[in-house]
Amino acid sequence: MQPLLYLSRGIDAFNSWAGRWLSWLIVIAVLISATNAIVRKLFDMSSNSFLELQWVLFSIVFLMCSPWTLLNNEHIRIDIINHRMPLKVRSWIDLVGHSLFLLPLAAIMLYMAVPFFLASYRVNEQSFSAGGLPQWPAKALIMISMAMLLVQGLSELIKRIAVMRGLIPDPNAAALSAHEAAQAEAERLAMQIAGEKP
Repeated sequence: MQPLLYLSRGIDAFNSWAGRWLSWLIVIAVLISATNAIVRKLFDMSSNSFLELQWVLFSIVFLMCSPWTLLNNEHIRIDIINHRMPLKVRSWIDLVGHSLFLLPLAAIMLYMAVPFFLASYRVNEQSFSAGGLPQWPAKALIMISMAMLLVQGLSELIKRIAVMRGLIPDPNAAALSAHEAAQAEAERLAMQIAGEKP
């Protein structure tokens, strides 16, 4: 199991590094969007390439930061139910969810994205809009992001099995205690607002 945990740490380190750096593209997308809006309003000019560039930058962040989101346990889940479950049950939910849903979906998406990208690349597919960007780099994002999400899903599966075997501490335990502390603070504030003593 230790070689798998070593592999998992390497995957986590790469996706964490990529997510931190790629998330800055949101700032560039906002600057491009603002510049495009100002130029359009002041000079009655616009550029399809700049419009499409901001969409591509947002797509990069949305797609390629998804493994980082999964790594940090920030993905969407039904927290109201999940936080009420014992840690052992939550581990089983993660194990089953990653095995039966996340990994198969990422594998199918990757399998379908490769020919989708290659067909676009072979013909050097361009935008339908005049002055737009080539389409194949954006289509490559789907393929790359699904590969990254697939390996991050494998990393999460390795860590969940290690947690269940008692080899590493459960990261859900820290999240659960933070949730309980936040809930207690919310209850205290609600009582203060209602005029009761905490």
